[in-house]
Amino acid sequence: MANTSLSAAVFPSSQKHAIIKPIPKKPNLDPFDLKSYRPVSNLSFISKFLERLVARRLLSHSLHCNEHQLLPKCQSAYRPYRSTETALVYVINRFLCSIDNGDVCVLVLLDLSATFDTVDHQHLLDVMHKRFGIHGSVYNWFAFYISGRSQAVTINSLCSLPSDLSCAVPQGSVLGPVDFIIYTEDLVSAINKAPSVLPQFFADDTQLSGSSNPGNVTAVCRVLEYCIDDVQVWCSSRRLQLNPDESELMLFVSQVNLERLASTDVSVHVGQTVIQPSDRVRDLGVILDSSLSTRQHIAKVASTCFFHLRRLGKIGKVLDRDSRNRLVCAFILTRIEYCNAVFAGLPDSTLAPLQRVLHAVVRFVDDLQPRDHVTETLMSLHWLPARERIM
Repeated sequence: MANTSLSAAVFPSSQKHAIIKPIPKKPNLDPFDLKSYRPVSNLSFISKFLERLVARRLLSHSLHCNEHQLLPKCQSAYRPYRSTETALVYVINRFLCSIDNGDVCVLVLLDLSATFDTVDHQHLLDVMHKRFGIHGSVYNWFAFYISGRSQAVTINSLCSLPSDLSCAVPQGSVLGPVDFIIYTEDLVSAINKAPSVLPQFFADDTQLSGSSNPGNVTAVCRVLEYCIDDVQVWCSSRRLQLNPDESELMLFVSQVNLERLASTDVSVHVGQTVIQPSDRVRDLGVILDSSLSTRQHIAKVASTCFFHLRRLGKIGKVLDRDSRNRLVCAFILTRIEYCNAVFAGLPDSTLAPLQRVLHAVVRFVDDLQPRDHVTETLMSLHWLPARERIM
């Protein structure tokens, strides 16, 4: 069936319908505001199976095209050997080196509004044809894939009438995100007009950073503004929209230089909006503060883990040891290990909350008392302490 679809350059029309289940972006957002929801498409198994085959071949073709630098190196999403962790390690290492040299780092996190939902189909096909050399039956297959799609929204047991889509790639699909990074691959060319600005992308998350000595921070902010203006022009050419209200600014600086900047006006204009520096930002799920100590992020992770451990404790007595082990691996250990490479080299006092979580989890799994030792259980479970997990 898959081979017939590829050889005939046709994507089945019956597999183009998506059921949209709105998912809140954050728990504290207004539930009556439509912008608070992320429209994730639920597609059929056959559709996603066929997409996975095509996505694998498309990425293989795109990686081959890397010899001609078609996919930017700073795009970390939906590509082999690139993840949120590798992106964060690269960015944080760059900031730490600059701080060690006595410089101040300025980071701007740009937010694009509904990027997946505003992808222009014809422009996407043009980029595939002109930039990636996709033509013939392969081009026709992609034209069939993105055209004639429809969706319906379901909430509880109610479902809306189907509506046709004139643009967008489906969120929740396998091939849609890969199409998106191809659609936005030349954004880096707009940013490279300012050589001192270093970009980093993860899907539609765009980060721009620059560094200088404390006396030239204002000049760095102006360069970033010019670069953001170029990004806005590029977005207009792609029918995308920059969202200044959700964009953030962060300074990474040593304590000594932070005092020197107390009287300096450090801000960045995004359109008509003035963005002031934040005390902390969430970058790809990791909370960063100005000193890059990650204490706030570790405290948040520990708090979330203990919350889930208390929930699991209510049913722990009726579960066997293996079931408790599986649950804590799914709900707790995954949170401890997410992007934990950025914790490398931190002192024991900073990592202590993570170690306390591990001890509490071990006692839950083995049904131990609060004062019982956990070393033997850790060895029997083959679990490493917090620092060794990071290493």
